[in-house]
Amino acid sequence: MSEHLIDPQSSLVEKRYAVVFTPRRQRTRFPENCVEIMANREQAVAQSDRDNRRFPAIVYGPARSSEGFRLYYLVEWLDE
Repeated sequence: MSEHLIDPQSSLVEKRYAVVFTPRRQRTRFPENCVEIMANREQAVAQSDRDNRRFPAIVYGPARSSEGFRLYYLVEWLDE
């Protein structure tokens, strides 16, 4: 579960299914170049590849960070 505060009523970010490339699953936010948005849960799971560190997830985003980067925030991993 994400430790970041996200306003679910906000139209600035959306909850999405995705495949996230990450070397460590302890992270809870990811730059947009590490996130591939998928149409649905089944597609995210099918496109994941644990051996290549591509994990299915639900994410919120994109949101702009204070440094100007577009980030996605982890809601939950779909394969746990």
